[in-house]
Amino acid sequence: MTFPGVRALKGVGFDLLPGEVHALVGENGAGKSTLIKIISGNQLPDPGGEMIYKGEAVRLTSPGAALALGISAVYQEFNLCPELSVLENLYLGRPLPTAALGLVDWPTAQKRAKEVFARLDITIDLNTLMRDISPTLRKITEIARALLYEAEVVIFDEPTAALPEQETESLFRVIRRLREIGVGVVYISHRLKEIFDLADRVTVLRDGEKIGTHPVNALDTQALISMMVGRPLNNMYVKQSAATDRVALRVENLTLDGAFRDISFDLHQGEILGLGGLIGSGRSEVAETIAGVYRASKGKIWIDEQPIQIGSVQDAIRHGIVLVPEERQSQGLVLGMHIADNMTLPSLSRFSKGPLVANRRQFSAAKDYVGSLRVACVSLLQPVRRLSGGNQQKVVLGKWLMTQPKVLLLDEPTRGIDVGAKAEIYALMNEMAAKGLAIIMISSELPELLAMSDRILVLHEGALTGEFLQSEATQEKIMHAATNSALLGSSSEEVS
Repeated sequence: MTFPGVRALKGVGFDLLPGEVHALVGENGAGKSTLIKIISGNQLPDPGGEMIYKGEAVRLTSPGAALALGISAVYQEFNLCPELSVLENLYLGRPLPTAALGLVDWPTAQKRAKEVFARLDITIDLNTLMRDISPTLRKITEIARALLYEAEVVIFDEPTAALPEQETESLFRVIRRLREIGVGVVYISHRLKEIFDLADRVTVLRDGEKIGTHPVNALDTQALISMMVGRPLNNMYVKQSAATDRVALRVENLTLDGAFRDISFDLHQGEILGLGGLIGSGRSEVAETIAGVYRASKGKIWIDEQPIQIGSVQDAIRHGIVLVPEERQSQGLVLGMHIADNMTLPSLSRFSKGPLVANRRQFSAAKDYVGSLRVACVSLLQPVRRLSGGNQQKVVLGKWLMTQPKVLLLDEPTRGIDVGAKAEIYALMNEMAAKGLAIIMISSELPELLAMSDRILVLHEGALTGEFLQSEATQEKIMHAATNSALLGSSSEEVS
């Protein structure tokens, strides 16, 4: 499969058995997305390749053609209408059963829907609005929608990325149920633990080529990573503490009505302070309030021991506080603009004289950050939408580092990026902390939170419920604080 200047897939062979969970892994840009687009009818391959389905050669020209054959895809982002009921969402884009005079036969529609959910061992009120059910049940509804039309192949593309960690096991039970009833499952995830928990076989792609297919039980994490990136990553989490005694940021009794209350902490120069908690705990809102996205209901903030007032994002930037948001594509980048424009956007005044931008100075500054952050790109004029997730994240980092901040807030800095890019982001965090930058990192991945933080603060329902040094923190302690439950004498191995 070839795009202008890039060959996305080179002679890749892939097979899926009925009743199998087959994982597809590789770094961003390895060709995974292109392969599943071809399988699901969203992309035509170049001449020369062949796709065999149930013993016959097929050429899928549209997603509808794939659905008609029994091939369906469940993507990372929800493809549902929140104001419609579960039942109505099941039939989105599909014909409803009809009775006399062409009227909708709702009893038959209900009966078919109940049968599909029963196959998944799921009980759900079909009349509930989609907005009122949990993220996991929304994802399961998308699976049920595929089975409603007798899908025999279901493709999952990062299905847990938008789910709270504590809810992923419910989704896994449904995927295992698909395997039990004979559905072939293609599973894509950057979370390697999920691959070992779910998959029967795994196929590794790298640079558009197939590196190999193996039974999952024949590999370990390091072997899989080495196949993906072409080198071992034995030291992905290497924490180099650079925290000093100097307080860079102080927060006292910070409150945002309806989100969190009375949050107080110090952040030291060179420190990486982890902020943990379940989705909905208020952790992102704390960072967004400090960064000026929301105006605090009450509380005080100091920078370098000087009290400041933050009423807007511009106020926060002026005081040296910047936020790398969780949703980099919708909140951190202008996807149609090129790398240089994205990276210099908050700093344009440095390169402008009146309405004119000094392009040579702008591109020189962007080039420096592209080099120091090791952004893999064709040129500074490359649109950011064509970069991998890890390189897009580096552009967002560069954009805010160019403002020369004192405090950097990172919300899910490695969400949706591959293991190689994660290791590079961790190395960059260490480098930035070593230069004196104070960092707050929000993460839903407990290994990341434990390994990369000097200290960890944990929130539950908008209140601070735990504080741990890295040397004393464990996954068990973090989860007990995140759920605000008592630690009943059990212990876990400490992270050193």
